[in-house]
Amino acid sequence: MASDAGIHKSAMLLLALGEDEAASVLKHLNPREVQKVGAAMAALGRVSREQVEAVVDEFNTVTQAGAPLAAGEDYIRGMLNKALDSEQASTVISNVLSGEDTAGIDGLKWMDPVTVSELIRGEHPQIIATILVHLDFAQAGEILKHFSDRLRNDVLLRIATLDGVQPTALQELNESLARILAGSSSGKKASMGGVRTAAEILNFVGSANETAILDSVREYDENLAQKIIDEMFVFENLMDIDDRGIQLLLREIQSESLVLALKGANEDLREKIFKNMSQRAAEMLRDDLESKGPVRLSEVEREQKEILKVARRLADEGQLQLGGKGQDEFI
Repeated sequence: MASDAGIHKSAMLLLALGEDEAASVLKHLNPREVQKVGAAMAALGRVSREQVEAVVDEFNTVTQAGAPLAAGEDYIRGMLNKALDSEQASTVISNVLSGEDTAGIDGLKWMDPVTVSELIRGEHPQIIATILVHLDFAQAGEILKHFSDRLRNDVLLRIATLDGVQPTALQELNESLARILAGSSSGKKASMGGVRTAAEILNFVGSANETAILDSVREYDENLAQKIIDEMFVFENLMDIDDRGIQLLLREIQSESLVLALKGANEDLREKIFKNMSQRAAEMLRDDLESKGPVRLSEVEREQKEILKVARRLADEGQLQLGGKGQDEFI
């Protein structure tokens, strides 16, 4: 997700677009992004035409034609109802406008990781593992960061060895989380958890936590730890993407994000990026890297994760082949 400044600008842009267009945009965001942008819109109040023009020049005609924008409750409610199904919209409206808490796994998807970690850290590790496999990988990874080392390692191990969720387990979650999530009546086991899920979550916990968790899993089962590693897709795996794929990826990435991400990349990966840019763009990127002062490791990792999200999306859309570990080989 974007920075606070980016979220603020996104809120202004959506207000400028109008209710129907804004709703179309929100359909493509994940739950946490919808809540962040929606909350920013609710807090925005009145926005001058000059502020909107500074965000995007393309909307000059729109902003000049009308009065300063105001994010009223009716506008936000109508937009969210158009963007989401009625159940999701109800959840978001409750969070954004009334500030009331929502329980259950569906409710957790709209909450920040710190709050979720506080709510569930007292549950049995198996319950926590079952909850996390129902959440977005990035959110689950952030939640894990706020657990103790012992609990974090235990939960990830249980995720990796989880081969499904029985209806009775879902019913237990339902009771633990205010009876929001009901058990399946079909009698079929939901396909959740497993090595791939554990690997996806580990991609978002940070390098230090990742190493500690894998060491713990390795003590339990060395083979299982290796399977998780084989399924992980990390920033260095961009080396395995062909040149066409890298070029497609670069079109989707902001230059500032790329500079930060490459601060933590090896020289081979940097060169691969440079050769897939125009000579002028590559020279500018080199200059930006050289002039960029020291940055926090957390900032570098955050931008790398954002770029990996884009790569996974393009792969899911069939536009590029990730290659490397965890991917099928072609012969």
